[in-house]
Amino acid sequence: MLKICIFLFTIVYLITSVSMNPGIISTALLPLALAIIMFGLGLSLKLTDFKQIFLYPKAMITGSFTQLVLLPVLGFIIAALLLKNSPELAIGLIILAMCPGGPTSNLLTHLANGDTALCISLTAISSIVKIFTIPLMVNIAIGHYMGIASEFHLDVLSSILKIVTITIVPAAIGMVVKALAPGFSQKAQKPVKIMSAIFLVLVIFAAIYQERGSIVQSMVLAGPAALLLNLSGMLLGYYIPKLFNLPLPQQITISIETSIQNGTLAIAIASSPLMLGNATMAIPAVVYSLIMFITAGLFISLVNRRKAKPVTA
Repeated sequence: MLKICIFLFTIVYLITSVSMNPGIISTALLPLALAIIMFGLGLSLKLTDFKQIFLYPKAMITGSFTQLVLLPVLGFIIAALLLKNSPELAIGLIILAMCPGGPTSNLLTHLANGDTALCISLTAISSIVKIFTIPLMVNIAIGHYMGIASEFHLDVLSSILKIVTITIVPAAIGMVVKALAPGFSQKAQKPVKIMSAIFLVLVIFAAIYQERGSIVQSMVLAGPAALLLNLSGMLLGYYIPKLFNLPLPQQITISIETSIQNGTLAIAIASSPLMLGNATMAIPAVVYSLIMFITAGLFISLVNRRKAKPVTA
């Protein structure tokens, strides 16, 4: 395992050492980062996890609604309200809203004493479903903000295949590894999570580097929209399940799953030459990736404090 970690760190070093070439960053670092992140998700998955769909149908339907329907709708609304004069940032926010939940949500749900099994299932379901919805909805957003004749567009079939290659295939490999070598899988999860965190940081820095000339202005514009999307998803993800009388652990889970997005995938779709190749569109995902850990930390602290508070008669 140590040799594997050293090998992966060597790859990171080689890639970042040529960071003066943004094309290499976009074509090499992003797919590799996503592959490792999704492989890590696969290591935590097993086929029996999907039984949650049948064991807790109300929770699965509610969580899927907030992640697959509510968050994209919020993305379109917030983009129209706050970013209508910045088409590329508006499209970038919608790309982010269309992406599935991030694998990090599983760890955060555990820290918040939520329903981890439900969270893993929701992440897996959204990762599968959104493969097909991302290209369609992103093209609609591009057509709305930049016109049908815009040079930017996603070829639907090609985009689906690329997203499958960098997300579902590594996750499936991780599941196979878990099934065939559960002991190795258990030992590998921690180093893979560490590598995922390192790659996320590198991806964010790479995206910032590509937009270094206008990064401050872009982040100032995208910041309020990203924060509003995050907080809206978190609050609605918490209170909508409450309306359906779901237990507190499931409310916490759906709230985290709705507000933690796969920012690396959003950055890849926006900035990779294999997809849209527009670094400005990646800025909302960069800002969101920074914001979501801060708000999630505050949320976890709040819910744990409320649980610890003694009940008075």
